[in-house]
Amino acid sequence: MARRALLVVFVLPSMLRRWVSGQSEVKVFAVGPDHDTPPTLGSALDTLRRTHPSLEERLRDDYGRIKSHINMFVCGDDSQGLGGLDYALPPGAEVYVMTAI
Repeated sequence: MARRALLVVFVLPSMLRRWVSGQSEVKVFAVGPDHDTPPTLGSALDTLRRTHPSLEERLRDDYGRIKSHINMFVCGDDSQGLGGLDYALPPGAEVYVMTAI
């Protein structure tokens, strides 16, 4: 049976663009574990690890958690308040990556 997948757009601040050839956005497909379960922010980051490993290692720590100086906003809402890496992404999700100043 096919797994659920959706396109996710990561919107990056200028300081992270050097690891993606200067792009302001990176698009990846997030894939859910099965047909009935939607993809999560964590699964989108897993795909990002495979497509852009240098960028992903700047977003998550060695345990797979979002680094403390990184905030991610999914469709305008802070991902921490939505369940963090386990947040089920809506169709057309845009993830804004913000770094602490």
